[in-house]
Amino acid sequence: MSIALPLEYDEKSLITACAQGERWAQKALYEEHYSRMMGVCLRYSNDQEEALDVLHEGFIKVFKNIRKYQPGTSLSAWIRRIMVNTAIDYYRKNTRRRTEDIEQAYDLSTADADAISQCTEKEILDAIQKLSPAYRAVFNLYVIEGYSHKEIAEMLDITESTSRSNLVKARSKLQALLSSRSYGYGEEESDRPNH
Repeated sequence: MSIALPLEYDEKSLITACAQGERWAQKALYEEHYSRMMGVCLRYSNDQEEALDVLHEGFIKVFKNIRKYQPGTSLSAWIRRIMVNTAIDYYRKNTRRRTEDIEQAYDLSTADADAISQCTEKEILDAIQKLSPAYRAVFNLYVIEGYSHKEIAEMLDITESTSRSNLVKARSKLQALLSSRSYGYGEEESDRPNH
């Protein structure tokens, strides 16, 4: 059965059409949520290409499971959850885990947080992508997604202390990367005109 493309469609008819495998509906859903979900995938990935892999794998899961979506809940939040879980699955498949003790993290010092406020969104995203997959996953799950260390430990099959340690190290590494960027961009001190 084919559903004709209405000029204006509501979420329910779009979901119904996606569940029936209608290409126009899948394309519309993909295009509507692409940029927001790409942002989610970029935070968990090393680069744009890897983020696209995660995004496409995530949308395949969305289309396969669209019948499980509960009307009345946020479709965007449902898709986001699938993208985060797809990114976690990708992390598990493509990284070797190192367990590090929390005591090692206490020796790390932090840089000036004020440097971070001077960075652009792209600079921050680039810095997150430079983190190791383990640090990046814990940072995103804790700081962005709001999971507890216990939940992260279960998701990533690590200990809670490793999750805490990786978060401390991720923050320290991000601050170092962003501090060096904020002071490393633009003109050198000697190149600036004197006023």
